[in-house]
Amino acid sequence: MLICWDQWYPEAARLTAMQGANVIFYPTAIGWLPEEKPTLGAAQHTAWETVQRGHAVANGCYIAAANRIGTEGETEFWGQSFVANPYGEVVGRAPENEEAILTAEIDLEKLEEFRRIWPFFRDRRIDSYGQIGERWIDDAP
Repeated sequence: MLICWDQWYPEAARLTAMQGANVIFYPTAIGWLPEEKPTLGAAQHTAWETVQRGHAVANGCYIAAANRIGTEGETEFWGQSFVANPYGEVVGRAPENEEAILTAEIDLEKLEEFRRIWPFFRDRRIDSYGQIGERWIDDAP
C-alpha cells in the first residue's frame, strides 16, 4: 500500500513491486480547487489516472486507486476510483459523485504471463541508476 502523494513517484511503485506486490493500493484524496477546475480540471484528472496506469504497466502489477468524493473546504474531490490491470487498462471504475464499493477481478496467472512477456525487472539498466537517490543531479565540474 502506498498513500496519496506516493502515486506521483515511479520509485515508490517500483520498490513496492520489487518487494513482491501484485496489487498496489493508493488510497487518496485528490481533487480540484474551484479556480482550477474550468481550465485545468480535465488535464489534472488525466495526469492523475495516467501516472498510476503507467505504474501498473512499468511494474507488471494491478493498481487500485481509491479516491474521495464530495467537498471539503474549497477542494472538490473527483472520485472516479479505479482498478487498472498490468496493461494499464481500467478494469473497474467508480462514479464521480457517488459513494461506491468497487470490485474488480484480478488474475495472478495473467500477471505472471505479463511479467514474462514484458521483463521490465530483468532488463532494468541498474548500472545507470546510481544517482537515483540524489535530490538533484549537479553536472557542474
